[in-house]
Amino acid sequence: MDFSNLKAFLDEIVEDKIPGADLAVYMRHKPVFRHFSGFSDREKGIRIKGDETYFGYSVTKILTCVCALTLFEKGAFLMTDPIKEYLPEFSDMTVAEIDPAGKIKFRPAKRDITFRDLFTMTAGLDYNLNTKEIQDAVQRTNGEAPTREIMKAIAKAPLSFDPGERWQYSLCHDVLGGLIEVISGMRFETYMKKTLFEPLEMKSSAMHLTDAIKSRLAMQYLNEDGKGIRPIGAENFYVLGPAYDSGGAGLITSVDDYIRFADMLAMGGVGATGERILSKAAIDLMRLNHLNDVQMKDINWIQMAGYGYGLGVRTMTDKTRGSLSPVGEFGWGGAAGAYVLIDPEREMSVYFAEHMRNSLEPFVHPRIRNILYACLEA
Repeated sequence: MDFSNLKAFLDEIVEDKIPGADLAVYMRHKPVFRHFSGFSDREKGIRIKGDETYFGYSVTKILTCVCALTLFEKGAFLMTDPIKEYLPEFSDMTVAEIDPAGKIKFRPAKRDITFRDLFTMTAGLDYNLNTKEIQDAVQRTNGEAPTREIMKAIAKAPLSFDPGERWQYSLCHDVLGGLIEVISGMRFETYMKKTLFEPLEMKSSAMHLTDAIKSRLAMQYLNEDGKGIRPIGAENFYVLGPAYDSGGAGLITSVDDYIRFADMLAMGGVGATGERILSKAAIDLMRLNHLNDVQMKDINWIQMAGYGYGLGVRTMTDKTRGSLSPVGEFGWGGAAGAYVLIDPEREMSVYFAEHMRNSLEPFVHPRIRNILYACLEA
């Protein structure tokens, strides 16, 4: 293995496109490559040291789905169970449709939302956190926004389509977090801590900023589409309040922490600590493509070429679209540029962190993947 080309690429994008980058590669519980470059705070001239924390945004979703799968393999629910049995507010959902005259009309959904619909982003939910119902819930709770109250607010919005009809990136995994809270009988943040952070020794990870984690938080930037890059500080508008545990975007973590989680999935559910978190059978289910031909048409992001969608993860299904990674490689990304790649066949995991919204993901992530796989054979 020779990672020279991957190192050169990371240095190149820091020089040209992003303020800072940090990447780790593990194989069989051991680090085989680590490189960080650029700045954790460009304006202050502070260079990356490798122990920074970052908003993970949507890479949170994989942790949420793993937490839910730990309950699934204990028999707490079936994929076919309607979620209304656990969150009654999701009973009698409606679908919004535009009639031939251009008017919005509402009709009853043809069937209930199931757990499988949430895992696979096919429930018909959207990603709008600015609805009147959600904002009213935040105000009514004095900005606390307890997860359970936000679930009730989400359920008041009409669906974009009947459950199971299409794929749409949405608040599905936030709702999955709410279900974990109800089923486990503990706050979702607490369940994630006990299920993942503690057994995997992820000591720099949390669902909300603590003083210790905030003190190491890399400056977050916004890429303004050709107008430059500006610092935006410690804001995550997906976290509606201190009592809202966002299953879709709430994680704050470090590269050293997240790679321990990714390594666990690459190693059949057993972490470097020796703790079994999930069965290999559940991981194999997770990384199957669960979408039909109609739903697959909605996975049209350029960085997803060749991928289907499993239980909360992209999963490689078609190498002919230009990937050097194998069928069954899986992972996801985050809004500030985070990227996770998991390859159980090679027992390899990769975690890449930057901290820039509008992160040039279609350019950066597929190149990291392809350069990496070439490096493995160099």
